[in-house]
This record gives sequence, C-alpha cells and structure tokens, in this order.
Amino acid sequence: MDNKIFSESDIRAKFITPAIKNAGWDESQILREDYFTAGRILHKGKLHARGKKKRYDYLLCYKSDMPLAIVEAKDNRHTVSSGIQQAIDYANTLDLPFAYSSNGEGFYEYDRTLTNGCLEREITLDEFPSPEELWNRYKKYKGIETAEVESIVKQDYFFDPKGREPRYYQRIAINRTVEAVAKGENRILLVMATGTGKTYTAFQIIHRLWKSGAKRRILFLADRTALIDQTRRGDFKHFRDKMTIIKKKMVTVKENGITKETLVSNHKRGIDSSDKAYEIFLGLYQGLTSIDGVEDAYKDFSPDFFDLIIIDECHRGSADADSAWRQILTYFSAATHIGLTATPRETKTISNSEYFGEPIYTYSLKQGIEDGFLAPYKVIRVSLDKDLEGYRPEKGKTDKQGQNLEDRVYNIKDFDRNIVIDERTEIVAKKITEFLKATNRFDKTIVFCIDIEHADRMRNALVKENIDLATANSKYIMKITGDDEEGKRELDAFINPQEKYPVIATTSKLMTTGVDAQTCKLIVLDSNIASMTEFKQIIGRGTRINEEYGKFSFTIMDFRNVTDLFSDPTFDGDPVKIYQPKQDDPVIPEDFTDFDETENLTNQEKNEIIEIDIPEIGTGSLIEKKPEKQRKIYVNGVQISVVNERVQYYGADGKLITESLKDYTSKAIKETYRTLDDFLIKWNSTEKKQAIIDELLEQGVFIEELEEKVGKDLDFFDLICHVAFGMPPLTRRERADNVKKRNYFTKYGEQARKVIDALLEKYADEGIDNIENLEILQVKPLSDFGSTIEIVNGIFGSRDKYLQAIKELEYELYNIA
Repeated sequence: MDNKIFSESDIRAKFITPAIKNAGWDESQILREDYFTAGRILHKGKLHARGKKKRYDYLLCYKSDMPLAIVEAKDNRHTVSSGIQQAIDYANTLDLPFAYSSNGEGFYEYDRTLTNGCLEREITLDEFPSPEELWNRYKKYKGIETAEVESIVKQDYFFDPKGREPRYYQRIAINRTVEAVAKGENRILLVMATGTGKTYTAFQIIHRLWKSGAKRRILFLADRTALIDQTRRGDFKHFRDKMTIIKKKMVTVKENGITKETLVSNHKRGIDSSDKAYEIFLGLYQGLTSIDGVEDAYKDFSPDFFDLIIIDECHRGSADADSAWRQILTYFSAATHIGLTATPRETKTISNSEYFGEPIYTYSLKQGIEDGFLAPYKVIRVSLDKDLEGYRPEKGKTDKQGQNLEDRVYNIKDFDRNIVIDERTEIVAKKITEFLKATNRFDKTIVFCIDIEHADRMRNALVKENIDLATANSKYIMKITGDDEEGKRELDAFINPQEKYPVIATTSKLMTTGVDAQTCKLIVLDSNIASMTEFKQIIGRGTRINEEYGKFSFTIMDFRNVTDLFSDPTFDGDPVKIYQPKQDDPVIPEDFTDFDETENLTNQEKNEIIEIDIPEIGTGSLIEKKPEKQRKIYVNGVQISVVNERVQYYGADGKLITESLKDYTSKAIKETYRTLDDFLIKWNSTEKKQAIIDELLEQGVFIEELEEKVGKDLDFFDLICHVAFGMPPLTRRERADNVKKRNYFTKYGEQARKVIDALLEKYADEGIDNIENLEILQVKPLSDFGSTIEIVNGIFGSRDKYLQAIKELEYELYNIA
C-alpha cells in the first residue's frame, strides 16, 4: 500500500474483503455491516428514540448461524491494531473466540482458544486463516472430539420461510445447549429474561437435536394450558403431525372382572397405539401427576420413553425436591433435562442450580433493556401514611360489624390480609385512575393484590373511580383470578393487542407468570412481595416491546415498597427513573424507602406470600390459594393520605440520584428553557399558553404534584417561574386583581369591560386554559351577556377584535415588569 489515504469503505473493498476471500471464505460465509442490537429505547417525556445500535463490519460464519470471528475495519490513518478492543468487546458479546482488526496493511488477531491464555499477534493479509483452520481451532477449544459430536453440532437450524432468524443471544443459547447435549451433558439450565423468546429458543434446540437424530422423543413441559396452546400454535407448529399434546381422559376398563371408569393419559401404552407416530410431546405437569388418588399419568410411559425433556418456567416447580415436577424428572432420569427460566430460584432449601448446575447461558433483563430488545420502565412509588406509620385504632373504635378493634398497631403486612381499611383501597384506586387519566385510560393495566378477596374489592373501587368507562363497557375493569371463570375467559382478550377490553385487570397470583401481555403499560403493586423470583416475574409482564401498538416502555406503580428489591444485589435490571409523590413535607428520613420491609418477616410469614399458587386439574390455569379461615376485620372512617415524595433517576455514571420534586422539576424545565428570559419569550410569543403546558407535561414535569406541593391556587406560569427560576409566585387571584387595578381595559366599552372582568374571575378560579377557549362564553355568568356570536361580534365588534382583547388580557396577567 502506498502513502495514499483510503477511507474505511475503500479499505474494506480493496484489501480486507479480498484477503478474507483469498483465505477460502465464500460469500455465503461473510456477513457485512449489520446490526446485532436494536438500540436501547430512550425516553424524553412521552417521546421515544433508539440509542446507538451495535454493528459489526464483518461476521465470519463457518456455516449458517455458526459464527466464528468478527473483523473490525479502520482506515489507513489508524494502526493495524487500533480496532482490536472494539472487536474483542463485540466478540465477547457474540460469544466468538476470534477477533480481528485491520487497516488494510495486515490483520491483528485475537484468539482465545488457547489453553494457556489468549493469543494476540499481527499477521499479514495472506496469513488470514481459512474457515477449516478456525473451525479446527474452535473444535479443540470446545472439546468437540468425535465425528458424531461434530455432526450434531453442525446440524442446521430450522429455516423459516418468513425470514425469521435468531437474535444473537438466542443463537448463543441454542449453540451452547446443542454443544453441551452433543458432548453428553444431561442437566442444563438456560436463564433468559421474560420477553426474550425462550420458547423460540427451545424450538430451535429441539429441532436441531431431533433432526440430527441425537434425540428422538422429546417432552416439552409447562404448567398452564395457555402456554401449551401458545407453544403449539406458535413456534412448534412446524413439527406438524409429529407433535401431540398429552391429556387425561376418562376410559372404561375392566379390573378383576369389574368394569369402571378411570382417568388416564391419552397416550397410555397399550391403549393408544399411535405413540410411535409422535416424537414431540407437549404436556402439563399437573396433567401427568396423580390427582385425587388417580395413578400418575407419566407412568403410562416407560422410564426410557423420552430422550429429552424441556422444562419451561422451571423455577416454578422442578427446583423443589418434593414437587410434582421433580417426580416426573426423577422418573425420566435417563433423559436429558433442559430447564428454561427467567428467574432461577435460589433459597436455602430450593435451588435450580443444585439440580441443573450453573446456567449454561444467562441473558438478563438489564442486558435486554440495554440492547433494546426489552422495554425500559419507570417507577412511581406511592407511600401512604398508615403504611409507613402503622394504624392504631383509637379507643372505642369498632369494625363494620360493631366489634371492638384490638388495641394494637396494624402495619403494611396486615392491610388487606388481616384488616381492610376502605379508605386505603379507595385512595389506591384513585391514584391508579389519576395516572391513567394523565397518560391514557386505555393502556392495559395489571393490579396485583394480596388475595382474591382484595382483587375483588379493588375492582369495585376502580369501577367507582372510572364509572364513565365502566358503564360504557362492563369489561373495562375485570377481576382475573383463578376462582372466577368469567374473568379467566377474558385473559386471552386482555393479552391480545387487537382486543380493546379488558383494559384493567385486578389479580392476585394468576397473572404473575406466563402471561404474554405485549401491550401492558402499567403494573400496579399493592401486594406484599418478598420473593425476588416473583418480583422479576411480575416485572416481566411489562417488558415486551410492541412497536405496532406503540408499546416502548411501561410503568410500575408501587404502593407496598416492593421496589425496595431493586437494591438487592441479585436484581439485574434497574429502572430508568423512580418517582415518589407526597402530599406534605416528609415526617420521616429521606432515605426511609431504602429500608427493606421484608427483613423483619419470619420465615413462616415469608412462606405465606411466596409461590402460593396451585395448579387447577386438567386446565393448566392456576387457582390461587385461599387464605386459611381467618376473619378479616373491615373498618372505615380512617383518614389515609399520601406522604413522602422524591424523584430518583440514574445519572450518566449509573448511580442513583435522589432529588426533591422541586430540584427535579427545575432540571427538567431547564432542559428546554435555559434562562427565565428564554421561558418568558416563548410564553409571550405563544398564542395558546396551553401548548407550553402540554409540552412540559411531555417532558416529564409533574404539574399536579407541583400544585400539591407549591400551591393549587398558583398559575402554571408561576409554578414554572418559581420552581425553575426562583421568582416569587403570585396566586391567580393576585394576578387577576393586579390587572383590575391597572385599569388597562378602560378603553373598551362598558359591556366589553364586564365580559373581561368575568373572564378574569374565571381565570382566578380555574386557570388560563379556560379563557383561551371560546367555549367559555357558553358558561355562566358569561352566557348572560348573550350567545358566543353576540358577545364576539356584537360586544367586541369581530372575532379578531375579541381575540386581540384576550391577547392583551394575557399580556397584562403575565406582565412582570
């Protein structure tokens, strides 16, 4: 190469691509300049954008979906090794052992297949390794020692005629699993965050092992009918007539000369001769185990019938040595067992890793959000005074049945479990409704409650707060719990993006897992949740992105300090922002919410709120465990209020920043208006002031909360000028009186001045948005002056002259000279 400067694209075309092809790589093995992440979703108010995507220059594949190396190109103003750090970073992300950097003069090679450490060296263009050379190094590195193992590892993926291909993390999970099975590993755990395509990953694993002949009869185990049906109709549909669903059915048999009916598997050997026609079996674990004395259905099959068992959501049962799932796995112990979960369950007595071993691959919630494949989320933490301080009944206080209340302090663990305070339920419903009214009342919402009875009361309270929409459609708010057949029938409609109703679902445990709610934008926590597994599963109800329906993020509204679990070191997906509203100044330390409410629970108390669902026979849906017979106390007449407000968000350094509402609002406003003059110029030049209000609302400014904190009688203008720029605020009444004192409008006729005075009164009572709207003229006392046309044309002379008067009125209101 001479001293001529070439661009990066010229370097690729003239030097790098020819060198790679000369080494024996054909065009089908070379992928170029493509993105492998989607770009993190970034929010600014109600708007969103994508962050920078990660893109490789070259990805070299031994065969389809079996990449080996990445090559990073630079122009020849850089050294040959200047791109190696980025290449190594991408190679580590993509699980590749080889990385190369080149400026067209040669290659800098990184090879981590060596047993004594990685190798870095510079090689010439002619020394670039061939596909076979890298494949042989790879085989040695991975321990692929026999032709049989190699043939399994090299088995093709399923080719989707619609063009769907695995994402990079799915490919890693699939390849690692297939390699492990090919080498004889029989207990494998994959951890992939909710919404990252575990079922599709499982399908590709099964397809490759099945097609290679490594595994012939395969059982896919789940715990809900919805999951089985979804799997059968979705990714697994390509297995067609090779697939069947194991179900129980009643059959007539003779035993000791007596004819009787019994419940057996529809694939009981000796009864159903079609067993051998099927190779892929889908089953519910509760459909295979004994119920009410009926013999275990899994014993209809011989212990060596299945070669491979995939256990979906394996945190739910198989981790427990005494569980029904563990019985099935023990019976089919000769098969390879692959566990899939978003939340591996690890406690002192239950462990996924003890059974399966450490995860062969983990794709976390945090990584999914960072890559842009999962939705980021905000958190609103609402602390109620009685939750924080406890409730001690005053002397002589009785419940709704007239019974005297015990003189004790009830705390957040008691509310809705032992004692029900009507006002607490009402304020939670009110806050949920306020949020939806400020965003979108038709955003799909899940409200998690203590138990079924609590879910029922919460539904009723939400109906009262949303009586208009609940009256328009009775399915606007529904209780969806295991005991409610009508509610369960609506579950599919709730999770279907094309179905408008139900909008709000109140539940207890039924919807904590396995519910693919693609368009869920609000998750409400009004239940005591101490289990990290359950917490992650609940968050997973909102992590899916659905761009077609505008779902790019979601919000968690926490009434029980459940989001204290964010501080747990095992949590791996921090929220974008946490906001905690308050009504009055805090009466507790600012860092109070860092306290973990669950630390003081006994083991027995924790067991009462963790994993309390029970499978329903034959349907796969869950019946929530009803609390033991214990009388709940119902009271009312208790004052409940919101306390303790703060805003939390993550700074550029990744550290959590906590600010007062005022400080946070000031920063948010100054992102748009750097100085008071900037704001005044925009305010005075904007014809409709409501447009500025709407703009700042979209930027994340909490107007209603500011009014609660600073003053409800202040104009929006004063809230902004005071909070962001330190201006002394005036009430709307003071501004209206100041205009009257200046007698500016004496140039107008008597009737026009009366109309203006009436408009000033409306402003003092209700704010600027009312006087900007012509419809205000149809409201008393303004309507007493005549119709809108009579006021505008008759009193002011024309529409333009009326609007000019309004413009002058606004100028006088906001004249701060």
